Amino acid sequence: MLSIIIVSWNTRDLLATCLESIFHSLSLGQQEGSGELPTEVIVVDNGSTDGTVEMLRRDYPGVRLVENRENVGFARANNQGIALSRGRYVLWLNTDAFVRGPALVRLVRFMEEHPEAGAAGPRLYFGDGTLQHSCSSFPTLTTELYGAVGLDRLFPRSRTFGKYRMTYWDMRDVRAVDVVMGACLMARREALQQVGGLDERFFMYSEEVDWCYRVRQAGWRIYFVPDTEVIHLWGGTSRTLPVQTVVQLYHSRLLFFRKHYGLAATTAYKAVLALACAVRLAGLPVVLLATLPAMLLRRAPAEARLQRFLVKGAGYRSLLWALPSL
Repeated sequence: MLSIIIVSWNTRDLLATCLESIFHSLSLGQQEGSGELPTEVIVVDNGSTDGTVEMLRRDYPGVRLVENRENVGFARANNQGIALSRGRYVLWLNTDAFVRGPALVRLVRFMEEHPEAGAAGPRLYFGDGTLQHSCSSFPTLTTELYGAVGLDRLFPRSRTFGKYRMTYWDMRDVRAVDVVMGACLMARREALQQVGGLDERFFMYSEEVDWCYRVRQAGWRIYFVPDTEVIHLWGGTSRTLPVQTVVQLYHSRLLFFRKHYGLAATTAYKAVLALACAVRLAGLPVVLLATLPAMLLRRAPAEARLQRFLVKGAGYRSLLWALPSL
């Protein structure tokens, strides 16, 4: 059996699209000749106020619903779903992730054929159809420094500078990796039983990195499976809180460093983050000057890019102020 766990927070319409993609994928899997895949879908709602619960009760009575009165965080909510699940395989799926084709059946088949696999993830695409780099190595001080000064973007094909996001790889072949993105991650029950669920100290972000780290430490392998595809819009929940998102992202990354690399590495990482904030904030006037002519001509793409950069700038200013206490 496959247990699909979805954590929702004020993403009603995305959740409905996600659920429809699940049921369509299962139907396509049957047509492919794989037979029926017993599946349960568990939605853990973190206190949504947008009508999510009402929509689920009305339109998807077969979905098991867990209602939290408040937002208890992504990790804790997923663990609630794990505790209720019965499947040999557990799929963590974001509300902004939409399954394409018979991906679910193919992922299960891959896990069956690779008993050494503790987890696996599909090829992810953005909403516009472009490929999303959904695998990574474990973060280190070196890879974070490359990202802070922009070397990873300047030399994406380099195995050294592109190591963290693995941008040197075309993602066309099955490959054992360190981390697959938690937007769509299939875990084996035996691996979950051995290392436990998600660490609930990670309120949001890096929880799958920590879990994959523990799985790898326990001797399991984690695979990228390219013949399974999922659309991932990225940020379906976090778009509503862009400034807080930046702070939360790096708070979780610092927690990962503190947990697995120790205090000295964490302190050094704070210095790297301070450098990253300084580099990005220093670049704001340059971006403003570069987009000013297009803005004066009221060109929407330039205005949108500037707005995104300003929001990120506000996030990095907040992170810089918060760093000493994180």
